[in-house]
Amino acid sequence: MHSLSVVWHALPDILAGGAVTMVIVATALLMGLALGVPLAVGQVYGGPGIRRLIGVYVWFFRGVPILVLLFLFYGLFITLTLPVQPILICCLVLGCTSTAYQSQIFRGAIQSLPKGQLQAARALGMSDATAIGGIVLPQALRLSIPGWANEFSILLKDSAICFVLGPQDMMARTSFAAARTHEHLALYGATGVLYLLITLAILRLLKVLEVRMQVPGYAGTGQGATEWGG
Repeated sequence: MHSLSVVWHALPDILAGGAVTMVIVATALLMGLALGVPLAVGQVYGGPGIRRLIGVYVWFFRGVPILVLLFLFYGLFITLTLPVQPILICCLVLGCTSTAYQSQIFRGAIQSLPKGQLQAARALGMSDATAIGGIVLPQALRLSIPGWANEFSILLKDSAICFVLGPQDMMARTSFAAARTHEHLALYGATGVLYLLITLAILRLLKVLEVRMQVPGYAGTGQGATEWGG
């Protein structure tokens, strides 16, 4: 009963940290969306130099652990004498990492579309930019929703490690409460359940979005990478 009482009294503070966690995750997810789409387009339709640069970016942020990146960005902020704001650093690190992963989600979706769509648009006199923005991307973004939902769940779990920099997120507040009460098992167990409930709720919403945005009878036939104007 003592453990339940500790969890009950700590729950409001942990839930307040949940709001901070969701700010970090939402910011990173939207940053990944805003930057991941252009990177995906560059990888599919860009020239060799552009594809190589994007490939290096993706390779770096997919290859370096989140914890290492947090400390690298922290050190970079100190070196550049920038204000060290833990929540900002966490958003940047998770956002840059999510950009790398989301670019590959969108790249795969673009390449799954029929190649003839872009060729038909060119035959009608459309520029590549107009065809990609008006024909290719709307379909690719719909096809990317399942992968995007998976990226959310990964970001939510990765955000737990951000507590090492001290933002007042859900994991940090749980750690403080556990250190104060010594009820580590009960508190971390309750926080784990909260992470699970948040994940299930958001994934359910994204599943509804996926169903509503689905193109009836659509099946991708595969599209290889081609260069703009080629």
